[in-house]
Amino acid sequence: MHATTSRRGRRTIVAVAGSAVLALLATACTGSSGSGSTDDSASGKDVTITFWHGWNQDNETKAINDNIAAFEKAHPNIHVKAVGNIADDKVNQALRAGGDDAPDVVSSFTTNNVGMFCSTKAFVDLKPLLQKSGIDPVKTFPAAMLDYTQFQGNQCSLPLLGDAYGLYYNKKAFADAGIANPPKTFSEFAADAAALTVADGDSYKQLGFMPLYHGYESTTEHFLGQYGPTYFGADGKSNIATDPKVAAMLKWQKGLVDQLGGYAKLDKFRSTFGEEFSAKNPFHTGQVAMALDGEWRTASLAENKPGFEWATAAFPVPDDQADTYGRGYQTGTIVGIAGTSKKQAAAWELVKYLTTDTDAVVNFANAIHNVPSTFEALNSPKLVSDTNFKTFLDVAKNAHSGTTPAAVNGSAYISSLQNLGYDYESGKQADLQAGLAATAKQIDTDIAQAK
Repeated sequence: MHATTSRRGRRTIVAVAGSAVLALLATACTGSSGSGSTDDSASGKDVTITFWHGWNQDNETKAINDNIAAFEKAHPNIHVKAVGNIADDKVNQALRAGGDDAPDVVSSFTTNNVGMFCSTKAFVDLKPLLQKSGIDPVKTFPAAMLDYTQFQGNQCSLPLLGDAYGLYYNKKAFADAGIANPPKTFSEFAADAAALTVADGDSYKQLGFMPLYHGYESTTEHFLGQYGPTYFGADGKSNIATDPKVAAMLKWQKGLVDQLGGYAKLDKFRSTFGEEFSAKNPFHTGQVAMALDGEWRTASLAENKPGFEWATAAFPVPDDQADTYGRGYQTGTIVGIAGTSKKQAAAWELVKYLTTDTDAVVNFANAIHNVPSTFEALNSPKLVSDTNFKTFLDVAKNAHSGTTPAAVNGSAYISSLQNLGYDYESGKQADLQAGLAATAKQIDTDIAQAK
């Protein structure tokens, strides 16, 4: 199995976790605000800690177990009981209940829940532990990854591998259309998407790019990653109605929808697509010539071997930000220490090892085809990479790359903006500015109610 299955597992967990996590955390006052309680591990006495994670595929669990075995060899008095295939809602039930069966260390695929993990103190703030260990997080982790692991100054989690987004393109389709190089700006991208589109009556033999927000990874936040917006102001209020980059992205996407045939025609063609995490993915089948996707797609394409040559590049950027080309949206897995844990000294040793030991990070990245989450691992000669995978390593290193910030109510604000995107692309919402203002108001109301 390769990373496609990994992503399918992640998606399932994320879908289950959303509202259930919010409901659980809203009533939970778990954990401690400091570096947590101590245990006997520092004095060399034996201690057993429990580590809950979401990985469930054979290659994933073998990789995490291999890292745990290496950790235990280096820390012979600390024993780790690993439990896989755990979703966030189960994590928070356990954190609320506490007791001997609750986990000490928790990893989650749902970066959108970091704001809730931090604000409810379900995870402890790791900043004192980082300082005590002499680890400078800014020098250790890429900025975007550091951003999605903290909330309002509380570094309650750390990155444990990541995902980066870029452009996949069909080299044969490019050659047939006379396109020599992948586009770097949105104007070049629009021209290429049109040139790569081959009509077939009221449908398509080939579509240059599927711009609809239901087109798998073509979401508002992934597109906005190419703009560098500020989602919230210093006062914590939504900025989407006042930051011109948000309106610019929505207008750009709507323009592409109209240029490539309009919403109805595109949506009808989209209904013919196979599952995203399968060999019937429309990029695999040649139904689309370009796609926005993450680094895991390189593994699935290598496994499924479509009947054409393909390549990757950074996703294009707005013409007025051409100097930021190379950037992309980032997300990933996070790991933290449960506020209820009575073995936080030992738990920190495991978290520190998994997230900052270069060999541990590289070995895990190699095994599950994800992007390493430290600068040293990204530059390690032991990292297995080819030209196509290097695209995503470069995106992770790019100072302009970004992510969506944590919020106290998780991904609710992202969903609100995405819903506006659906209405705008389909023509249901004709007045974009009015839609942005209403959505910003809704976001602010939702966040106020969640506090």
